[in-house]
Amino acid sequence: MEIMGNLWQVGGAEYTSVEDAAIYLIRFGEKAALIDAGCGGDHDSLVKNISDILPPDVKIEYLLLTHCHYDHTGGAEGIRHQYGCKIVAHELDAEYLENGDSQVTAANWYGARMNPLKIDYHIKDTKQSFKVGSGELTAYHCPGHSPGSVVYLAKLDNNRILFGQDVHGPLDASFLSNRDDYKRSLKFMIGLQADILCEGHFGIYQGKKEVNQFIQIYLDG
Repeated sequence: MEIMGNLWQVGGAEYTSVEDAAIYLIRFGEKAALIDAGCGGDHDSLVKNISDILPPDVKIEYLLLTHCHYDHTGGAEGIRHQYGCKIVAHELDAEYLENGDSQVTAANWYGARMNPLKIDYHIKDTKQSFKVGSGELTAYHCPGHSPGSVVYLAKLDNNRILFGQDVHGPLDASFLSNRDDYKRSLKFMIGLQADILCEGHFGIYQGKKEVNQFIQIYLDG
């Protein structure tokens, strides 16, 4: 589904496997990036969806993981093998991916096992920018749902695009969730004043007012 020029949803319950979180694709000229990877159970459909959009000479440079949970990361190795992209995650979540921790990554919620996943680049700072072709995505550490949750902010045609996967939570002890961190992160996301929010399970919100209202629901909850 095209969200706007050079921005698409290519995976998720309606496009790949029902258990997949949303997978987004953003293009900047001759380079592109994917945000999250789904569980990996319908890799072929994901590849087809991407090939229907991207010309073969446009390289997917990064797979940017928002957090360690299996519905966002289970398909990561297949994507790296397919496209040769670098996998990025915050170091506080990378630990559980690289160790194959099926509890903290919630793989056991899906009746699956988290195979150890090598992370090519560990985000260590509260803010980290990634150059992608003619554009840039900036990662912000937004813990709460998981210790190493991040959001990514990009600019397309003067629109601020926020990839804020799992704004809604949930919070769970097995995820090492932290409610105080979560609330602070939601306030921070509102402060980013995004024009478009691409969420992990609840769709796409357009317009600053609609974006902020959606986030505020969970801040008030």
